[in-house]
Amino acid sequence: MNRRRVVITGLGCVTALSESVDELFTALCEGKSGVSKIESFDTSLYPVHFGGEIKRFDVTEYIDKRESKRMDRFTQFAIAGAISAVKDSGLDFSKEDPYRVGVIVGTGIGGIKEIEEQHVRLLEKGPNKVSPFCVPRLMSNAASGNIAIQFGARGPCFAVSSACASGNHTIGEAFWNIASNRSDVVITGGSEAALTPIGLGSFCAARSLSLRNDNPPAASRPFDRDRDGFVLTEGAAILVMEEYEHARKRGATIYAELLGYAATDDGYHITAPLPDGEGAAMAMKLALADAQINPQDVSYINAHGTSTELNDIAESTAIRTVFGEYAYKVPISSTKSCLGHMLGATAAVELIAAIKAINHSVIPPTINLDNPDERCDPKMDYVPWTAREAKVNIAISNSFGFGGHNACLVVGKI
Repeated sequence: MNRRRVVITGLGCVTALSESVDELFTALCEGKSGVSKIESFDTSLYPVHFGGEIKRFDVTEYIDKRESKRMDRFTQFAIAGAISAVKDSGLDFSKEDPYRVGVIVGTGIGGIKEIEEQHVRLLEKGPNKVSPFCVPRLMSNAASGNIAIQFGARGPCFAVSSACASGNHTIGEAFWNIASNRSDVVITGGSEAALTPIGLGSFCAARSLSLRNDNPPAASRPFDRDRDGFVLTEGAAILVMEEYEHARKRGATIYAELLGYAATDDGYHITAPLPDGEGAAMAMKLALADAQINPQDVSYINAHGTSTELNDIAESTAIRTVFGEYAYKVPISSTKSCLGHMLGATAAVELIAAIKAINHSVIPPTINLDNPDERCDPKMDYVPWTAREAKVNIAISNSFGFGGHNACLVVGKI
């Protein structure tokens, strides 16, 4: 069977830096940080007092207030991102076969805020006071389902949940869905709203987070020897993907083409990656093979780059395994240095950053990279601190998650 070409025609986001994709990319290229003190709950008893919190989000700018009350915060982010992405795409769903329109949106954790709030009600007021909307709010597929309702999409609709690799797995599933002629359009991406008391407390207990309370914007430090953990962040990123001829016939603006995708698992440890990065390397190799390109064809790597010791070292090793000597020539950056880690949404926002790098011929930097970790090989080009003008024809975006999940996307100029 001939594989159909898949392109990206719409982009939307809700992040700690901006709810505008263009403003987000500008902020990333300017090296701005979206990390600040948490204001939505009291963190005085926590060892960490900061994160990538979205402070001025108003869901009623996108949907009716009554409708929004039936959604957890992660679903609200997702539907806001989807409305922006669909508007950007120019699609008119009244002209589409609804059974050829899919929605696949991932999340690592789902409606954790709803679980927390309803658990308090259960303990304080009893089971009869638990909200009848609890399950529809907390379920991981709530974002996909609500987006499908919003646009009348009746094609494949489901969620993918694979920790921090959720976004890439989700976009990969959308890619295959269109490439194999199951859908013409898929709304896809990821959303997360785990910056809650139990969410923050859980990652604090795991000792995963940076403790740099005195300087939050400097806390996310991928590939830097002075890193001390990642920064927990919330938000969503949604893309509209279409079959190439479908997009071309309607005169759509095409941002880029998704060329390849692959996924593997380390089969090693529930939180730690394989030290030699073998699983991550295989995901990159298979994605490049799926795209039918050579490593030397890649112009830019948007790294997973979490600002954790194990991930940074394993990913650097994996890149050297795949790219050989070219690993010292290809620009690599981690936009998590600016945004922090959006868990199940992070891969989608990073793919958007890679697409914008292709469109604008600018590579966003890795900020806070003052003292490169020798174990990450400082001879590699991590684009420290300052954005770089460069022609980007093909980019890859890596995402690796707890559970050993590895997923890589290859995107190219159309």
